[in-house]
Amino acid sequence: MKYTIIIFLSCFQVSFCLGQTKKDYLQDESKVEKYTLPALLKLNNDKQVKTINEWENSRRPELLKIFSEEVYGQTMASSAALPYRIVSVNKKALNGIATRKEVQILLSRGKSARQLNLIIYTPNQIKEPVPVFLGLNFSGNQEMNADTGITITKYWTRFANEPGFNSAGIANEKSRARSEGRWNVELILSRGYGVATAYCGDLQLDRKDIYSLPDDFNKWYDPQKELRPDSSQWGAIGIWAWGLSRALDYLEKDPSVNAKKVAVIGHSRLGKSALWAGAQDKRFAMVISNDSGEGGAAITRRKFGETIKEINTSFPHWFADNFKKYNDKEESLPIDFHELMALIAPRPLYVASASEDL
Repeated sequence: MKYTIIIFLSCFQVSFCLGQTKKDYLQDESKVEKYTLPALLKLNNDKQVKTINEWENSRRPELLKIFSEEVYGQTMASSAALPYRIVSVNKKALNGIATRKEVQILLSRGKSARQLNLIIYTPNQIKEPVPVFLGLNFSGNQEMNADTGITITKYWTRFANEPGFNSAGIANEKSRARSEGRWNVELILSRGYGVATAYCGDLQLDRKDIYSLPDDFNKWYDPQKELRPDSSQWGAIGIWAWGLSRALDYLEKDPSVNAKKVAVIGHSRLGKSALWAGAQDKRFAMVISNDSGEGGAAITRRKFGETIKEINTSFPHWFADNFKKYNDKEESLPIDFHELMALIAPRPLYVASASEDL
């Protein structure tokens, strides 16, 4: 086979894990037990995959099916064309260097439809359609820059009582630019690229009790939805990944964007979402995952750092219920996450991992 995939491992010394503690995680590499990875290039019937055609038409669909049923949950078929509306355009944003556009993508045609609020910056110095970095954010579009023209999210966030958020987790003016260093909007624009983001909570709120709330995606989505009320129903990561593809649907229509060169990006839980989005949707030209960890770029059979049981316990709403079958039984999972990354081939993949983020 001529396909290649390149994984860049970038290790940074960090001592924080976005609220996670080290708990009883295995932290000593010398204590990692021997394990055997599932064979990537072997079909379920044990036939060896030897050609690109066998990979694309036989093995790749097998792997997608297993990840859908056993890990992330089954992704529903997307609507042919979700409606959208352009809310605002500022052609002189950021002191004139950029055009800022806010777009509402209506996520269903029903009366109770929520919107994916997409914000896009493109550089004014480039007159042709530009490549774009697309990713979801944690606390609303206003986190990416101090630009006061960015609409502040009205949805709940998980940052209650932190600077910029009230006791109910609702953002205010002080939340602007809280994650500016993660987005580097001006730097990206200066290199001739665009950047686009939307709040992950526009799709599914990141909270354990979401399934009991009316905000649950599965309750408000189009009544004709194709969701499965069983243990293979998708979790939040699957929904977030689906939303990234819906954002790309719009970017394909935007004349300022080169939709053939959209890189999907994400950090931590949203890094998992970027990987799953890129694995499923071949339209993404590149995938960038930062600190995606367990359920992302980490090899789960190593049982090093966070494990399946620990992530399912801490975040039971992220994955399909089927994934819980593998708590303390990593070796029985029929796939591992090298195969998730392989699903992105032959497109480029960048994986960054922090050496102390277990």
